[in-house]
Amino acid sequence: MALRLGVLVSGGGTTLGNFLEREAAGTLAGEIVQIVSSDPAAKAVDRARGAGKPVASVPWDRARGAAAFSRDITRLLDRAKVDLVLLAGFLRLYRFPEAYSGRVLNIHPALLPAFGGKGMYGRRVHEAVVASGAKVTGCTVHFADLVYDRGPIVLQRTCPVRFEDTAAQVAASVFELEKEAYPEAVALFAAGRLRVRGGRVEVLP
Repeated sequence: MALRLGVLVSGGGTTLGNFLEREAAGTLAGEIVQIVSSDPAAKAVDRARGAGKPVASVPWDRARGAAAFSRDITRLLDRAKVDLVLLAGFLRLYRFPEAYSGRVLNIHPALLPAFGGKGMYGRRVHEAVVASGAKVTGCTVHFADLVYDRGPIVLQRTCPVRFEDTAAQVAASVFELEKEAYPEAVALFAAGRLRVRGGRVEVLP
């Protein structure tokens, strides 16, 4: 039986688009059965609808609070019988229940634990990398926990940062890495090859 995937989005949906393309080509280790957006006007919602995928919006409402927001997301994922949750440019903290622990993956466009944390996403990350003078950057796929950009690291991929590179150029290079790394992590999970021991991930043969 195919791994049932839920994807959480907030923006343009480039990572979602990569998953959808791979699923259509038969190279994604699972089936996307539910997409949830924190912004009903996000371009990712249009991508989901264009692919004929179930999509729902759970708008962030400060008055309702983080707990209610996360509960509504969990209800949708439970209803779809999701095996693995993929955070794909999701800009809110998903406070998932214990039942989902070890079943939520995130990708970050830098080499965690550097350049991570609340407010560090998208272009902000790449601008910070360039400003720091770092010579290498990349992406990190990790099991999410209840803190932004924290949790056991599954895999990382790297690329050089040249002195003349702009944030946009770094972003483009990193996204090419993300397109391969995130599906690879999904495949490792689907194959039962990921084991968390002492806060670290062991990739089994």
